[in-house]
Amino acid sequence: MQLNIHAREIGDVLILELSGRVVAGEEVDSVRRMIHDLVDHDHKKISLNLDQVVRIDSTGIGMLVEAVIYTVKQGGRLSLYMVPRLVRSILTTHRLLPAFEIYGSEAEALAGFEKSTSQPDPRA
Repeated sequence: MQLNIHAREIGDVLILELSGRVVAGEEVDSVRRMIHDLVDHDHKKISLNLDQVVRIDSTGIGMLVEAVIYTVKQGGRLSLYMVPRLVRSILTTHRLLPAFEIYGSEAEALAGFEKSTSQPDPRA
């Protein structure tokens, strides 16, 4: 099964729904390119729906980490929601879970973006 990416906007948040395999090669490259292009064209709020991801390898995990770092460095935010047990387990095993904002549903992910923009950053 190839990777399919369906993009849609809700307000100022871009939702990318991934379905299939997130593995080394064209699959990972296409997600990376899409995220870089979106951020470079001023889409600073991105959330990935991983509910239909059936397989992910180390390259896919690395791409997710890189995507978060790239988005933050460009002044944006990237979150994940509906993360399958397989992906969550890999992130936990490699102690990467804290690197991500993870939500249980699309509504929670969208609310997470709203909450952060309406409250001042306590670290400031």
